[in-house]
Amino acid sequence: MLISVKNMNIAMLAPIAWRTPPRKYGPWELVTSNLTEGLVEKGVNVTLFATGDSITTAKHHHVCKRGYEEDETVNADVWKLLHISEVFERADEFDIIHNHFDFPALTYSKLVKTPVLTTIHGFSSSEIYPVYEKYNDNTYYVSISDANRYDKLDYIATVYNGINLDEFTFNPEMGDYLVFIGRICHEKGTHEAIQIAKRVKKKLIIAGIIQEQDYYEELVKPYIDDNQIHYVGNLGPVPRDDLLRNALCTLHPVIKPEGFGLTIAESMVCGTPVIGFDKGSVREIIEHGKTGYVVNNIDEAVESVKKMGSIRRKDCRTHVEKYFTVEKMVERYIEVYKKILRKK
Repeated sequence: MLISVKNMNIAMLAPIAWRTPPRKYGPWELVTSNLTEGLVEKGVNVTLFATGDSITTAKHHHVCKRGYEEDETVNADVWKLLHISEVFERADEFDIIHNHFDFPALTYSKLVKTPVLTTIHGFSSSEIYPVYEKYNDNTYYVSISDANRYDKLDYIATVYNGINLDEFTFNPEMGDYLVFIGRICHEKGTHEAIQIAKRVKKKLIIAGIIQEQDYYEELVKPYIDDNQIHYVGNLGPVPRDDLLRNALCTLHPVIKPEGFGLTIAESMVCGTPVIGFDKGSVREIIEHGKTGYVVNNIDEAVESVKKMGSIRRKDCRTHVEKYFTVEKMVERYIEVYKKILRKK
């Protein structure tokens, strides 16, 4: 059956923690935005269900004015339900509901005839597995890496997250400082990044949202001296680009298996190699020895920093252009949509 892209009518259900696209932090909202805008450019009819202050070229519908992480007057428990129910109450208007809102939206999926596709951006814990298992037979799941799969679920595809190349500047020249960018918490390995920097005696610039205040106070803040170890806060797109493209390399010493790792791709597209701990998807994103190094511990990371001169920064950029662009992501999702619609 021939399915035209321009005949597709997609409901895109974004999270509402942050604006879509996010002003600074908000990886799920960022991916949802990149996909939405890329689909619209291809001629797909998309309605984005997101916060009222979201920015999009798609049709836009909202019930929640601002993200609950940005506005303390927004009760997350209330507005999550109102937001999710809004799209499912309009389900008959769409060919597919594409869910980026994690497991809560699945609980509505048996109440509608419209196919529901869920991009599983990550499993916060094993405690949410039962929800995914219950709706495995009546919905479709996409993983964002082969590593980020749960063996009791069926998947229609793996689709890597894509980044907008226009938002990042390639720098062929190697910098002299290290970068850690991401949530400041145990699972992202901020403390480990500090230990690596101190061992190699290089400046480390830390950027990101403080997710675990106790962790920050105990294992990060004591090392911040604004001489070797710097913390510059949660950065928006322009300063983030500047930080990444002028670095020697980015440190990604994750403790918990990584679902995808947007900052790995963002760093490499600037030409900056990445040293990542071998957890989850890291070895799917980094080409070991060519765009960075996949290591097992701090000792191996320290040795890898010393080998940065052997990495060609152009290879980092080319690797992202080949696998991790918005265009590649959009193409793959259109294939998934067509596969689902052929089954209707």
